[in-house]
Amino acid sequence: METIISACISAAVTLLVCLISNHGQQEKTRALMEYKLNELTKRVDKHNNTIERTYHLEEQMALQEEKMKVANHRISDLEGKVE
Repeated sequence: METIISACISAAVTLLVCLISNHGQQEKTRALMEYKLNELTKRVDKHNNTIERTYHLEEQMALQEEKMKVANHRISDLEGKVE
């Protein structure tokens, strides 16, 4: 009878230690996953900002190219009238 009681107490203590250990590991894992997710979110935001800036620069470049074409056309017209 004493052996059964001793085995039950040992099993209960072992179960309690396992539960505490698992809870601690879950907290660490959750904290690590949250940290990684936050870092990934920062990198995605930075990437999206770069894409937006690139798109804006491409629009400005197209506008400047159009202005240069108009200016060159005007210069060509003026040169043709002078001659």
